[in-house]
Amino acid sequence: MNVYNNLMLKFWLIVAIIIPVIVTYLGITDGFKKWGGYYILSIIALFMYLIRKWMMKRMAKHLQYLSEQKNKE
Repeated sequence: MNVYNNLMLKFWLIVAIIIPVIVTYLGITDGFKKWGGYYILSIIALFMYLIRKWMMKRMAKHLQYLSEQKNKE
């Protein structure tokens, strides 16, 4: 599961970087009036990256807490 989580974390970061580059290029060639709204996809991808990163840290802390509780018993 850890491999999947790291893979998806990198996926969302790459998508958050690539989308504005592509939208900027298309905006320059075809006009920002047509393509400007697609910047929201980059914001959503960045939000997904940050949420996934936060949840991974939270899960690691929770697993550490559970192992400490198991060792106490």
